[in-house]
Amino acid sequence: MKYITLVLLGLSLVISCKVKEENKEVHSNPKLVVGIVVDQMRYDYLTRFYNKYGDGGFKRMIDEGFNCKNNHFNYIPTYTGPGHASIYTGTTPKYHGIISNGWYDKDIKQDVYCAGDTSVRSVGTNDRSGQMSPHRLKTTTLADENRLFTQMRGKTIGISIKDRGAILPAGHSANAAYWFQGKDEGNWISSTYYMDDLPQWVKDFNAEHSVSKYLREWNTLYDIETYTESGNDLNDFEGGFRGKETATFPYQLDVLKDSNGGYDLLKATAYGNSLTTDFTIAALKGEGLGKDTITDVLAVSFSSPDYVGHNFGVNSKEIEDTYIRLDKDLERFFVVLDEQVGKNNYTVFLTADHAAVNVPAYLQSVKIPAGYLDNAKTRIKFNAFMEQTFKASDLVENVSNNQIFLNRDKVKAMGLKLEDIQEAIVNELIAYDHVDKVYSATTLSTTEFVTGIEALLQKGYNQKRSGDVLVVTDPGYISYPKTGSTHGSGFSYDTHVPLLFFGKGIIHGETIKKTEITDIAPTISSLLGISFPNATTGQPLDFVLE
Repeated sequence: MKYITLVLLGLSLVISCKVKEENKEVHSNPKLVVGIVVDQMRYDYLTRFYNKYGDGGFKRMIDEGFNCKNNHFNYIPTYTGPGHASIYTGTTPKYHGIISNGWYDKDIKQDVYCAGDTSVRSVGTNDRSGQMSPHRLKTTTLADENRLFTQMRGKTIGISIKDRGAILPAGHSANAAYWFQGKDEGNWISSTYYMDDLPQWVKDFNAEHSVSKYLREWNTLYDIETYTESGNDLNDFEGGFRGKETATFPYQLDVLKDSNGGYDLLKATAYGNSLTTDFTIAALKGEGLGKDTITDVLAVSFSSPDYVGHNFGVNSKEIEDTYIRLDKDLERFFVVLDEQVGKNNYTVFLTADHAAVNVPAYLQSVKIPAGYLDNAKTRIKFNAFMEQTFKASDLVENVSNNQIFLNRDKVKAMGLKLEDIQEAIVNELIAYDHVDKVYSATTLSTTEFVTGIEALLQKGYNQKRSGDVLVVTDPGYISYPKTGSTHGSGFSYDTHVPLLFFGKGIIHGETIKKTEITDIAPTISSLLGISFPNATTGQPLDFVLE
């Protein structure tokens, strides 16, 4: 009797296991992953303008998805090129090599652009602005890994008004990347790195969607008196456009066009986001993205907020209206995704490539420490130091991106030690006004920092591409005109950016636990079950995944 009971019990367990296996839901990847990068978006744009947003854009992502409220860049410098590269590679400039938008190349001894490539030709324009590729990106992106995983059957398309915002996220193996050629053309273009001719749907878009329609009056979407989340429309802290006496609404874009770079004017208005959204929707349909079970990747970057922020500053009515209108553009994009791909068939993440500092002149007006660097004065003082100390005026080869590049051939010829010169410069510069920290390449190569600005500086330092001495200024002090905002530092006003996930495979929730920009790529890779980008240093955010 005992034996029979055990046998029956065993049979029951076998049957139970089989039922569970049969009822187990088979994992399926999203048909489409959409990465959205908003250029120069501070985290507090989500909270400051929250009551002005509708239910279908930013709020939909928050209400249906996961909100990482304490998300930061973990390196210096916080610029567009490194930002886009880091988001999609899951690592920092130390490894992916995009140390800035442009930098001094120590080997060829000239400045290079992060996406510039004279070995390729422009497609869609005769202008050299199409001579671009990802060849300076040293690592793979999550889009590359998805291409490899799907045997190149999963498509990758990159889109941005800025070339680097389209090219770097899409990676090396993308089917296409498209960016906007303004001036007197107003077309979306590419390069021979991807194709020899524009696809028909792009030609049709360029022909049928004349960008002239966006050159209309730019006024606030709602009554300007209700824009209480930003400063006065008329103030001393904004740049504005040539041909208009004050930086105040409304702006007659068709009138201002000719004196502000032709169609390039659109980049610096809220309508640049609308143009990008329209082209992205056309790409979704034209490329048939998300139409089968093989995951595609669509990398979209909204560049216009950066242009608006640089011109008008983070506290302007213009930046508020730009984000209110961007929210509307996101809503209509999500509606199209619902219709074309299906509500539970796609996954979206949204973040930014950097944030921005408040206009220092404004901060000064409200008694907050901030200001502007006197680079001309510093240069004179520093040159005198180099001449007096080393009896040579040409030991410094280049100064850019808060870095000093030494002429190593000259150093060697003079029988000097590189480390000694670096250290002497460190000790000199640290005494200058509004210089907070100075580190030598030797220190960054031999000492491991785990916290603070020092750790961020080290993660942005690429031994082969970076300079000999790196400088960090005081918080709130910038090299910039006294109107408009900029970015680049490791302070929280530049590092703290949104990170929202929603769609297939994402749970609903939020966290104030610190997350880092390099965590995005391994998180999406984990969702897809694919290899991490090959130099990933971030960690998957398991708490956002179902």
